[in-house]
Amino acid sequence: MSSALAGSARASRPVEPWLEELDLLVRARYPLLYLLTWEEHRVDAVLAELARAHGKALFHWSITRGLRHVGNTRGPVLPEDTRNPLEALAAIEKLGEPALVVLKDFHPYLEEKSVVRALRELAHFLKSSFTTVVLLSPSLLIPVELEKEVSVIDVPMPGYGDLMSLLKEIVAVVRRTNKATIELTREHADQLIKAALGLTLAEAENAFAKAIAHDGKLGPEDIKRVQDEKRQVIRKSGLLEYYPPEESLGNVGGLEHLKGWLTQRTAAFGERARQFGLPEPRGLLLLGVQGCGKSLTAKAVSAHWGLPLLRLDMGRIFSGLVGSSEENLRKAIRVAEGVAPVVLWVDEIEKGLSGMGSSGTVDGGVSARVFGTLLTWLQEKTAPVFVVATANRIDGLPPELLRKGRFDDIFFIDLPEHPERQDIFRIHLRRRQREPSHFDLGELATLTEGFSGSEIEQAVVAGLYEAFAENAELAQRHLVRTIRDTFPLSVTMRDEIQRAREWARGRTRPASASAPSGGTP
Repeated sequence: MSSALAGSARASRPVEPWLEELDLLVRARYPLLYLLTWEEHRVDAVLAELARAHGKALFHWSITRGLRHVGNTRGPVLPEDTRNPLEALAAIEKLGEPALVVLKDFHPYLEEKSVVRALRELAHFLKSSFTTVVLLSPSLLIPVELEKEVSVIDVPMPGYGDLMSLLKEIVAVVRRTNKATIELTREHADQLIKAALGLTLAEAENAFAKAIAHDGKLGPEDIKRVQDEKRQVIRKSGLLEYYPPEESLGNVGGLEHLKGWLTQRTAAFGERARQFGLPEPRGLLLLGVQGCGKSLTAKAVSAHWGLPLLRLDMGRIFSGLVGSSEENLRKAIRVAEGVAPVVLWVDEIEKGLSGMGSSGTVDGGVSARVFGTLLTWLQEKTAPVFVVATANRIDGLPPELLRKGRFDDIFFIDLPEHPERQDIFRIHLRRRQREPSHFDLGELATLTEGFSGSEIEQAVVAGLYEAFAENAELAQRHLVRTIRDTFPLSVTMRDEIQRAREWARGRTRPASASAPSGGTP
C-alpha cells in the first residue's frame, strides 16, 4: 500500500483488508472496479485520498450531474452534458491524464446492451492507460459480458474503531458547545459502540444524535435506543427479523447437556478468548421432536450470551425472480455479518431446503444454488455470527449439512423426562404468577408422560381457562383434567418420533442428561 494512503489510516489501527485490496488493484492498473456499499459519502473520502496518493485526477459521474472533475485543481474541458451513460463513457476514454473515475449508481444501465458494450470497449482501452473506473453501488449487478472485466470489492460496514472515532468526535462537539451532558464510562462507551455495529456511519451518527436529542444527554440508557435503531435497519432488509434478548436459559426446562455446552462458551466472543487462542464458536444444529424447546433455546442463547438475535426465514429467501434467491441469501448474510457479533437463528432449515431433491426439474436448480451458498458460508465464515439452525424433520436434511466444520456440534432434543417435566411445569406456573409449591408437580409430570414442552405449556394455559370460567383459582384438578383431555404428538406421531430417535443414536449428542424411556441416543 502506498505510504500516502497508509498514512491516511489511523496509526493506532491496522489498514483494513479492503483498502489494501483497492490500493493494490489501482496500482496494478485494473480498468474496472465494482465497490459494493451503501456508504457513498464514506467511500468518496477514501477514493479522494486514493486519487491524491497516486497522483490521479478524480472524476465523479451521476445521472443527475453528469461527469465532473472533483478537486481544487483545474480539470480538463469536458463535454457540456454527459448525463447520458454512453456520452459519459465516451468522455472518459478521451481523458488525457491518469484518473480515478467514480460512476455512482451505474448498475441500472448495465441492463442496456449498448452501455454494456461501450463499457467493455472502454475497459479494453483503459488497460493501456493509467485510468481506473470505479462503479459505486449498493447492489451487485454484473452482466455476463463483463464478468471477466470487473473486479468486485465488498466494502464492509464501519468497524469498532470507526464508530469509536465517530463517538469521540460527537462527544468533543457536545462538550465544546455545552448543548448536552455526557454520562458515559469507558465500559458504557464500549457497549454503545457494540450496539451500533452494523450501522453505517451516517446511521450511527443519526442514532447518537437522536439519543442526545431525547433527553439532552448521552448515557448508558441510550444503549437500548441505539439497538432499536439497528432493529429498524434489519427490518428494512426484509429478510431478517430482530428479536431483543429477552428469554433466558432459566426459561428452558431440562436440556442440561445443551445448557452446559452453552454456558461453557459464554465468554467465547470476548477478546480474552482470542488471546487464549480460542476460535469464536461457529454454531449449533438442533434436531428433535417438535415442541421440545429448539426455538426457545435459540432465543435463550442470545440472552445468555448478551448478543442480539436475528431470525432467518428461508421462505423469504426464495422469490419468483431468477437469480434473486441467491442474492437474497447473500444480502441476509451481509446484514448478519454487519451487526456481528450476533446469533443467527435459521428456523426449520429443512423447509427451506425441501426442493433439493428435485431442484433440477422443479425450480431450475435454485434450491441447490442457495444451499451451496449457505454451505460455503457456514464452512468459511470468519465473522462472529453464531448460527443456530433448527429442524423437525431429520430425513429432510441433506447429508452435506451434517458434515463436521459446518457446526460446532449437533444436539438431539427429545421428549422431556419426568424431572424435566416437573421443571417445565414449574417454569410455566411461575410465568403466570402461580406458586409451583401449591401443586403436586410429581403427579403432573407422571400424567404428562410423552408430552412435549409446548404441550405442557398448553395444558397449563387450558387449566387457567377452566379455572377462569369457574371463577375459581387455578387448582390441581384443573390441570389434571386438561392433561387427560390431551392427545400428545408422541401418540399421534409415534412412528415418526421413533425413527428420529433411531437416526439420532450415534450421530448426535443428547441435549438432556437422562435418556427418556423411548430409547433416545
